[in-house]
Amino acid sequence: MDNVFESMPDRIFRADLRVILLGVAALALASFLPAPAQAAGAGDNIRCETEHVTLDTAFPSGNVASCSLSGSKRIEVRLAPEDKPPINCSAWYAFRLTPRTPGKVTLILNYEACGHRYWPKTSTDGVNWDYLPKKFVKVEEIDGLKRARVTVKLKNVPLFVSAQEILPPSVYRAWLGRITKSPAAESWLLGKSAEGRDIPALTIRKSGTEPLEQVVLLGRQHPPEVTGALAMLSFVETLLADTPLAERFRERFETIVVPMLNPDGVVRGHWRHSTGHIDLNRDWGPFTQPETRLMKGLLDGIEKEPNKNLRLFVDFHSTIYDVFYTIPDSYETRPPLFLRNWLGLLEQHLPGYQINRDAGHNLGQPNSKNYVHKRYGVPTMTYEMGDETDRQKVRKIAKAAATTMMETLMETEAPR
Repeated sequence: MDNVFESMPDRIFRADLRVILLGVAALALASFLPAPAQAAGAGDNIRCETEHVTLDTAFPSGNVASCSLSGSKRIEVRLAPEDKPPINCSAWYAFRLTPRTPGKVTLILNYEACGHRYWPKTSTDGVNWDYLPKKFVKVEEIDGLKRARVTVKLKNVPLFVSAQEILPPSVYRAWLGRITKSPAAESWLLGKSAEGRDIPALTIRKSGTEPLEQVVLLGRQHPPEVTGALAMLSFVETLLADTPLAERFRERFETIVVPMLNPDGVVRGHWRHSTGHIDLNRDWGPFTQPETRLMKGLLDGIEKEPNKNLRLFVDFHSTIYDVFYTIPDSYETRPPLFLRNWLGLLEQHLPGYQINRDAGHNLGQPNSKNYVHKRYGVPTMTYEMGDETDRQKVRKIAKAAATTMMETLMETEAPR
């Protein structure tokens, strides 16, 4: 993790979500409104006030454990996971600073577990995000845990400070509303989360056709894994592109997309779990949670339909670096050796980018990759983007991955 921080440039490109998202008004507008006592569905609102600034978490994905004042322009922020350790160390934080007077504010991010992971990012509108320059972030180790001292310059508008860009349900609604203008895309409701939030789904195919072959894409089992979410959005848009390849693909294949399986965890700013205190990507097999049971029902429904054939399953995530976790090539799949062929072609499409493939990672875990292969016999992959991978690069890789996936699947023999 030290190397990731040390390689961070003073200022990298603005992560402009408008490249892929339009009409994300709910979060943007919230940044200019007075912080309410409680934001609907956002969990507990933590709030600290000084004569110069107010810190609060009353917005979707806002989360800190507590805050305390140690001066008029210094706030101690305590960060803790939603459940006791051991927990995956995706130490999320997101809060809003509303200034009374412009000036610098110092924030001390103290962690109860894991320590500092995500480089702080800021936004005034919830759409455009900037990395804080290195000179404003100091990471130090206290009692074996890394904490961060963060300095921000406040102007006359509220400022979001977050571990990653914030992509709450409103972002997905806006995105689905835009891409379903295509006659090849149809959105629908997979079901409801444990707390009753919508879990949207999307079907992509040539209008008026009923393809025999299915591809399933899944995202956001883990709330903080935003780079994987950004990759998925660009991946899906490539499948909907007005290109001869995409048109041929949509005629032969139906793609089913579930972009956000864990909306409760996303809204509440969880580090890892659903509100059922479960890592959803360790619940494939037990299926104790309503969210994973919905996915089982979706996949079982494909299997039971005589005119449908599941061909590929891809689960989008984020970790410290870019990596593609796959099943081993020795595992029998339909189609055979698809992952080797796909990733080999992807590397050819990305000169200078070396594919990092791990075909032996956590093969005994009850995660989606392992369960779907064992149960349905198809190629499966966990597509992981690095936490701090350049967002333009995330999009570039995703577009190339979608293109080469289509090319490789189109070369396979259709089921009889």
